[in-house]
Amino acid sequence: MSIELTTKDGRVTITNEVIATVAGGAAIECYGIVGMASKNQLKDGIAEILRKENFAKGVVVKQEGDEITIDMYIIVSYGTKISEIAHNVQSQVKYTLDKTLGLPINAVNIFIQGVRVQSE
Repeated sequence: MSIELTTKDGRVTITNEVIATVAGGAAIECYGIVGMASKNQLKDGIAEILRKENFAKGVVVKQEGDEITIDMYIIVSYGTKISEIAHNVQSQVKYTLDKTLGLPINAVNIFIQGVRVQSE
């Protein structure tokens, strides 16, 4: 699926993969995020961290009419307050998608797929 925006100069089509990649990039910049995890790839209780080019695998974009909902699967750093990280990711993703793509987001749902100890 994709979103179509009509402007005075023509039509712009934004695919869900683009939305997912921008959302993943915004999330990864937040403090306390180790990386993105695939929504399907939980093997033996260990979530793999996705690389930049695969952020879309850890983000699900749902469209119902004019409402866009995003589900994000993330891995957080050990010793951080998970509720605070989730709130920061929600705010950052909503802000970035609004400013970058001009898309109002209805909801950003966060799913914590794992906790990792980061070496410094």
